[in-house]
Parts: sequence; C-alpha cells; structure tokens
Amino acid sequence: MTDLFHEFLRLFQDLPGFLGEIVSNHGVWVYALLFAIVFVETGIVIMPFLPGDSLLFAVGALSAELPGLRLDLAMILLWSAAILGDNLNWFIGRKVGPRAFSGTIPILNAGHLVKTQKFFEKHGARAVILARFVPIVRTCAPFVAGVGSMRWRTFFLSSVVGTTCWVGLFCLAGRLFGNVPIVRKNFTIVIGAIIVVSLLPLVIEWWRVRSSKQTPEIDGR
Repeated sequence: MTDLFHEFLRLFQDLPGFLGEIVSNHGVWVYALLFAIVFVETGIVIMPFLPGDSLLFAVGALSAELPGLRLDLAMILLWSAAILGDNLNWFIGRKVGPRAFSGTIPILNAGHLVKTQKFFEKHGARAVILARFVPIVRTCAPFVAGVGSMRWRTFFLSSVVGTTCWVGLFCLAGRLFGNVPIVRKNFTIVIGAIIVVSLLPLVIEWWRVRSSKQTPEIDGR
C-alpha cells in the first residue's frame, strides 16, 4: 500500500521519471495509463487534482527520446480520453445535478442552479473552450454545464474544439521545447510554471469579480 501511494505521489513529484519507467518496464501499457489519468481528471468531478497540462507537456518531451512512446498515438488517446471524460461529466451533471440542488445539500441551492444556467446562457461555448485550459475548472465545467442545462450538441462541439487546442498545444510544446537543455535541466520548475500560468486566467477572473464587488456604484443624480 505504501509503495502504491509512493508511486502515486511521483505523478506530481517526478512525472517524467515516472512515465519513463512505465515505458521501459511496461511498454504499451503507458498508453492505458495516460488515457486513464486524463479520463479521470476530466470525467470525475471530485478528481481535479490529477496532472493535466503537465502530463501533456511531459508526454511531448519524452516522446522525442523514448522509442516506446509515440506522440501521434498518445495524442489521439489523450484527445479521446478528454472528450469521453467531458461527456461523462456533462451527463452526470444533467442527471444528478438538479437533484443535488434540491436543497438537501446546504451549499447547493436552487439559486446556485439559476446562476449556473445564466452563466452558460451568457458565455456558452466560449466558457467550455476556455475552461479546458484552466486546471480544476476544466474538471468542474462539464458537470456545471450539464447542471446548467447547456445543450449537449453545443457542449460537445465546444469540448472538441477546446480539447483539440489543449492537446495539440501542450503536447507539441513539450516536443519542441521539452528537450532544450535549460528546460530539461529544470523540468520540475518548468512543469510548475506551466501549472501557474494555467491558473492565471482563474486568478484574474477571481480578482476582477472581487474588484467589481468592492467598487461602489456612482450615483448618477
């Protein structure tokens, strides 16, 4: 049990080394692992802490040096896992969401549901696409879209666009820059920087909303 927990922690502490060992010791099973991580991170609303952006970047970087890791196949599987996870999360939100907002859970009430619906009515597809690039938010957004009664067709198309851009951008960035000496030498720092940059839109939006609430309205009389 301790060994399993230690290996799990390596997902966050030594992702390149962890994936490299999986490729060396288990071959094609690395693809199943990559699929599972992205599917769970995207499809299970209580699992937003699993690596996403950093995983894609690491896959791109490692594919340049590990013959057992094909970037094209990995990208197809990662893309499929994210799309399937998105849609599972949306269907869970559509099925379970309204019941969760019935008042039985104090922090979830009908008012929150109405606000959620209005949010997706206002931002629609753009919200789903942008959420894909923000850790934690990309896990919650499909569920919230389902709760907010966003049409499945609109959600699906938005998910495809956002996921295609997300997988392509981070995997190819890893392939192009992951083996640059300074990046390779400071891989952990680079991964941390990716996570920080990915969180910036969320922080900026939080600050904007907070500032707007604190700004007093000007009396127009």
